[in-house]
Amino acid sequence: MTHLRKKMLEELQRRNYAQSTAKQYVRIVREFAKHYGKAPDQLGPDQIREYSAYLFRERKLEAGTVQQHVAGLRFFYIKTLKRHFLLEDLAMPKRSRRIPEILSPEEVTRLIDSASNFFHRTMLMTLYSADIRRAELCRLQVNDIDSERMVIHIHKGKGGHDRDVPLSEKLLATLRVYWRWMKPKIYLFPGTVKNWRSDVPVTTKVPREACREAAQRAGIGAVTFSV
Repeated sequence: MTHLRKKMLEELQRRNYAQSTAKQYVRIVREFAKHYGKAPDQLGPDQIREYSAYLFRERKLEAGTVQQHVAGLRFFYIKTLKRHFLLEDLAMPKRSRRIPEILSPEEVTRLIDSASNFFHRTMLMTLYSADIRRAELCRLQVNDIDSERMVIHIHKGKGGHDRDVPLSEKLLATLRVYWRWMKPKIYLFPGTVKNWRSDVPVTTKVPREACREAAQRAGIGAVTFSV
C-alpha cells in the first residue's frame, strides 16, 4: 500500500465513512492517477478539469457517476492533502433531475410475484414493504426483525443513522416462511463465497438484478431502488 493510499484511508476511517464509500473513493483516485501515469499528488487543477470532461466525452458517464468521481477527488485533494484552494476547481457537474417512476400497488404486486425464486421474492417484498435502501437490505440481520414491536431495525442507514421502520403482518408472515426455508444464521439475506452459500451479507447487485429480471417478466419498465 502506497503512503498516499494509506493516508487517504486513515482520513476516511477517521471521518467514519462507510467502507463501500472508502473503497470507491480510493478506486477513483487510483484510476485518475493511472489515466495520467503519475502519482495523484503531482497532478493539479488542469488535469482535474480535463479528466472530468473526459469522463463525460469519452467514457459517456452519466452526470451522477461523474459527481461520484469528483467527490472522491475532492476528498483526496481537500481532506487528505489539505489543498483547500482546489475547491473551486472541483465543482460538481450539474445533474439533470428526473421525476422517479412510481409504481402503482398493482404493479408492485406484479413485480414481486414475477420474482424468479423465493429468495428474490422475499428481498423485493422487504424492499417495497419496508421502503429501505438496497445497502440497508443487504446488511439486515435476523435479529433486526422485531416481531414484538413490529418494526425492522435499520443500523447505520443513510448518514450513518439508526432507525426503525414498520413491519407489516404480511411481510412478517413471509419472513417466517422464508426463515424456515433458508435458515439464515446472522444475515437475513446471506450471500455466497466461491459460489457456496455463506454467512456474509449479499451484495447490492443481487437485489438490483432480482428487480430488473422481475420487472422484465412483469412487463414493467426499468425500476430502480436507492442504493
